[in-house]
Parts: sequence; C-alpha cells; structure tokens
Amino acid sequence: MPAPKAIATVILLSLLAAAVPAKAQTPLPTEGIQIGLSTDNVSITAGFSGADLTIFGSLENPDPLVARQGRYDVIVVLEGPPRTVVVRRKDRVLGVWVNLDSATFENVPMSYSVATTRPLQDITEPNSYKQLSLGASNLYMQPADVGDSPATIEEFTAALRERKSATGLFSENVGGVQFLSQNLFRATVRLAPNVPVGTHKARAFLFKSGLFIKESSAQLEIRKSGFEQSIFRVAHDYSFLYGVFAISLAMITGWLGRLIFRKD
Repeated sequence: MPAPKAIATVILLSLLAAAVPAKAQTPLPTEGIQIGLSTDNVSITAGFSGADLTIFGSLENPDPLVARQGRYDVIVVLEGPPRTVVVRRKDRVLGVWVNLDSATFENVPMSYSVATTRPLQDITEPNSYKQLSLGASNLYMQPADVGDSPATIEEFTAALRERKSATGLFSENVGGVQFLSQNLFRATVRLAPNVPVGTHKARAFLFKSGLFIKESSAQLEIRKSGFEQSIFRVAHDYSFLYGVFAISLAMITGWLGRLIFRKD
C-alpha cells in the first residue's frame, strides 16, 4: 500500500489544482470594416458628364494568413436616394404607340453603383446576396399595388432594372475594389451623367472565405451648383410659384414670338 505521506501529498496537489482558476482564454478580435469619404458632398453642374468616385476603407483586426491568401473580399455600393417610380408599358394600337399598362414601385434607389474585388459569383453564394439585398438584381422593388399578379410585378420589375442599367444608373465595376495593403483598400464607383441629386449612401460589405462578416456605411450629398442649384431649390421649395412663373414665361414667350414673326 502507498505510504500515508505520499497519499496525503497527492490529495494536497489535487486540491491545489482545483483551487487555481483556469487561465481565461482571450477571444480572438472580431474582424470589421470601415470606410471614409474624402468629402461629404459633391457639386455637379449642367455640363456634368459622369465621373468616378473614390472611397477608401480599412479592415479591422484582419487575419494576416487569410489576407495573404486573398480570402478577404469587399463589395462597395453607392446607393442613391429612394423615390417612387412609375413603369409604363407601351403597345402599338392602330399604328400608334400608347401607354396601356403601368406599375408603381416605392422606395426605389434612383441609382445603384457597385464595385467589387472579384466577380460577384466568385465571392459568395446567391442566397447571401438575396439575404443582404446586395446587387442590382437582388434589390427588392416594393410594388405600391400588392394586388397585382406576381407575373405582372416580375415583368415590370425586370423592365425597371433593365431601364436603370441602360441609362447607367445601375452599374457594376468588377475589380473596382483593390487592396493597397493587408488592411487598406480603395474602391472606385461610377457616377452616371444623370446621377440624381440628394443624399446617397455608401456601404461596404466584408466577406471572409465566402462568409459575410460585417458592414459599414457613410453618407454623401450630391447637389447641383451655381445657377442650376438655385433653380432646383426654388422648384422644390416654392413649387406652386415656380409653376406659375414657368406657365407665365411660356405664355409671354409665345406672345412675343407671335408679334415678332407675324406676317403683315
């Protein structure tokens, strides 16, 4: 049998081991993303023909190994102000094109510019984009009349997206996001010549090995400058007076034209 002294020593060591708390393991810091704009407002003139907007950002607590392996992806979106949009379908009747059907959608982004590190299909699964409502094809277009048939809503939704893409208001810049270092990146999004004025929202989405990690956002104000801005402000702040002035000006112009070009 073991000596009583040895048994007592083992019991004492066991009690000491149980009494000393286990060393708390420090959790790994969570990765994050931040973006910054060099300016919070952009002024455009009547001759604006489009431009590229640069957005800088950084990853927080990136894993060096994951960064070296290129398994971080970033998608940056510049989303225009939401407004109500009416989509009309034209049909030929007796040789004349007329509007027969229409659908109204609410809270539609007037512009939607995307920049990515890689093609969207190479970053994550389609279901992830749907859950995040990320990408022009995954934006939810809210119909004003929920009584319309699903087929009708789908038809007009597709026509709305097609029209926005044709006018450059919905665009995608594959490779528009480039990493400058393991944690710094630069994104280039496109501003269409007909970019709407108002408050735009810049959003950055971080993916790690195909999994969504975090999102960050910032706001940008796009406004007209000079004489165009004055006209725009008056038209929105004093819409009734602006309408009366526009009608009066048209009538006076027509009357003067008649006097000048009348035949005696």
